[in-house]
Amino acid sequence: MDQPRSRTLNRASEKIKEPEDYRVILLNDHYTTMEFVVEILIVIFHKEIEEANRIMLDIHHKGKGIVGTYSWDIAETKAEQVRAAAKANDFPLRCIVEPV
Repeated sequence: MDQPRSRTLNRASEKIKEPEDYRVILLNDHYTTMEFVVEILIVIFHKEIEEANRIMLDIHHKGKGIVGTYSWDIAETKAEQVRAAAKANDFPLRCIVEPV
């Protein structure tokens, strides 16, 4: 009987690890329009127009831009939404997810 209790105590004393955060990053290309990128930022990432324009210009000038930081499942879902929208609109826009 003592053994199950000690197992419970050992489990209770283990530290619970916080979930890791992941960055969603859009990569620049020479074909996707700036307007489409801004639309993606507003619709998928819920950015205000001013912030969407700032991020779009970062992507354009620096080659890539961090769109947001999320838990793994949300980051992957948003990246897949970007890929699907880009494909549906015949744009080669690339979106990657990487750990913070």
